[in-house]
Amino acid sequence: MRWHIYKSQEVSNSSKSYIIVRTLLFGGEAVDPSWVKQILEKGSPERLLHVYGPTENTTFSSWYLVENISEGATNLPIGCPLSNTQFFVLDRHLQPVPIGVPGELYVGGDGLARGYLNRPELTAEKFIDNPFDSGSKTSKFYKTGDLVRYLPNGNIEFLGRIDTQVKIRGFRIELGEIQAILLTHPPVEHGIVIPREDTPNNKRLFAYVVSKNPDLTPVHLRQFLLDKLPEYMIPSGFVILEKLPITSNGKVDRKALPAPDIELTRTEEFVAPKNKIEQTLAEIWQDVYSFI
Repeated sequence: MRWHIYKSQEVSNSSKSYIIVRTLLFGGEAVDPSWVKQILEKGSPERLLHVYGPTENTTFSSWYLVENISEGATNLPIGCPLSNTQFFVLDRHLQPVPIGVPGELYVGGDGLARGYLNRPELTAEKFIDNPFDSGSKTSKFYKTGDLVRYLPNGNIEFLGRIDTQVKIRGFRIELGEIQAILLTHPPVEHGIVIPREDTPNNKRLFAYVVSKNPDLTPVHLRQFLLDKLPEYMIPSGFVILEKLPITSNGKVDRKALPAPDIELTRTEEFVAPKNKIEQTLAEIWQDVYSFI
């Protein structure tokens, strides 16, 4: 998490001088609210702003005025776009998603860079034509790779990255998509989905969830995801924790996550194709699922 003093004032008296911070900006997408709450409790600065933005859009693209931290908050919104900046929350078909539905964030506007120096292929991949501005052939927006959703009050909430793609049993899976759906479950306060390979050549997905609901069980979590995702995207196990381990810079410490104590049933175990016919059928179904 980065902190920036935007506006301050030096005050002096007969014995000493000191600086009054008027506006303090901080950024880091996913923010630990407990740290921000400590700043608010000190009564300074006058304005505390959570800012967000990729370097490709001149660092700051949105802002959110932090006035209080709600009880049980696990994150802070990244707010609304700055003047002369446009935000689009879209699905994989570049169509707008409804309020509350996760989608990828695309940004545009006056602060957008022209592209990457001497990297035309990467520029073409990340800086794409704006389909909502048919009147201008030069209008572009930037594909951030950030998974977000609109809140009912118009602010935007950062959920994670969508380009954390892994391949499990032949299927390419976006971990951020599973995590975003998991976080929409009311009893879930925070959660993360990661791949684990505790036994060689047997990579599986596991979800780590923080919840204060004592009645929440892995069975409930699995059923919740099954109602919204194809079965191949459902984690093999769910671990419910009191809190997630955090690194010194406020990120989830994935290496410190405990190994799941889970024994999969026989029906959940992966059985590899035994012959060419089964292999062909498996590849056909993989192709079918990739278009769902």
